[in-house]
Amino acid sequence: MTTSSAPWNSVLTPDERAARGKAARASLRRSEHARYEPGSARPDPVEVLRSQSATRVPELVPIRYGRMLASPFHFYRGAAAVMAADLGAVPHTGLTTQLCGDAHLLNFGLFASPERSLVFDVNDFDETHPGPFEWDVKRLAASLAVAGREGGFTARDRATAVREAVSAYRLRMQRFAGMRILDIWYAQDEAAALRELAAQGGERLLRRTDELFAKARGKDHLRALARLTRRVDGKLRIAPSPPLIVPLSDLLAESGPTDQDTAVRGLFDAYGQSLSSERRELLGRFHVVDMARKVVGVGSVGTRCWIILLLGRDDDDPLLLQAKEAGESVLAPYTAPTAYDNQGHRVVAGQRLMQAASDIFLGWERVTGIDGRRRDFYLRQLYDWKGGAQTENMRPEGLQLLARACGFSLARAHARSGDPVAIAAYLGTVDSFDRALVAFAEAYADQNQRDYDALVAAVRTGRVAAVEG
Repeated sequence: MTTSSAPWNSVLTPDERAARGKAARASLRRSEHARYEPGSARPDPVEVLRSQSATRVPELVPIRYGRMLASPFHFYRGAAAVMAADLGAVPHTGLTTQLCGDAHLLNFGLFASPERSLVFDVNDFDETHPGPFEWDVKRLAASLAVAGREGGFTARDRATAVREAVSAYRLRMQRFAGMRILDIWYAQDEAAALRELAAQGGERLLRRTDELFAKARGKDHLRALARLTRRVDGKLRIAPSPPLIVPLSDLLAESGPTDQDTAVRGLFDAYGQSLSSERRELLGRFHVVDMARKVVGVGSVGTRCWIILLLGRDDDDPLLLQAKEAGESVLAPYTAPTAYDNQGHRVVAGQRLMQAASDIFLGWERVTGIDGRRRDFYLRQLYDWKGGAQTENMRPEGLQLLARACGFSLARAHARSGDPVAIAAYLGTVDSFDRALVAFAEAYADQNQRDYDALVAAVRTGRVAAVEG
């Protein structure tokens, strides 16, 4: 990967790396990050979305637009490609790290580590790609401003949330700048640390945090089994709920006679080779029972996503996997290419690089779909102690806690692949960058509102079709 050959790894001294970070201020001052001014050549945001939709499942695309119409914040969640084009059109620091590529606040959350600890980390990597560190920070900052507006927060409360995220990122990056490489690699953010932060906000915030942890721990394979399956002729099968959940057998029936077992076996033969030998052995102790297409998320709607039900010892020993289509990152047109010719491999490699603890079943494949086209996928567990904050009815102090946790976690994710010494030197010890991103976040929230209004108008005039609800 591009970041693995960074020259500071074995050539530059810490002082030289710090000098490199400070030198980046000459080409892009920290105060300049405050500006967001769309140029005359800015692409039409609706056309950007339509371009993405061209390769997606046609009957699902209206659902994507319908979910984005729910609010400007929902639009923002689905418009990573729009913001990537905006960020790619302006000067950047040149301080490269592995990016999440879509670091809005709901793409951070709770999940189980392989050691069965509840951890908080970035948890969405569809758009992961090497790029300038500030692109992720800006994506996070703007999401806080947009979410704060949706919650009816004052400009002051929104600014506080953005500052919490950016200052947490900056201060933790300073700490990483003085740490040994292995100590950075071993660092992780367990839920207990998040609970300590919540305790500082009072009893109510602590209680809500504990409820969130309990809910995450309860979201496991057994719960998913109860919610997503039913018995058909005495056998467990995924329950259909079209168009959101459609069993593979139904899709194959629509496309003509095809052997379902052959289709599933081909998928797993390729995927298993991407796992380490001991995990391949573990996967082999389960057998596939059923498979269905499932609509997920907001921005991902229309991409091909499958849920796969496997059983081990008996019906009470389930494993649910998600196989999600991986296309080119939205950042790819604006950055140097990666070494991966398989987009699923790109996603998995980026996730393993950024996360302190990744799913033991995380892997990739390239398979021929039921329409005869070859596509890349990545696979992971569907539910494994998964939890995240809900911005609806969130109070300002809750958004500020979440902002701090996200900025804190993002710094660790970036320090694993980027140069924390250079990034910390660029950011400095004063809050110039923090204040600049407060202004940027508000300016971009204005742009997001205009883009949302453009989608509303496109649906109203029939330019695009949307299914709401």
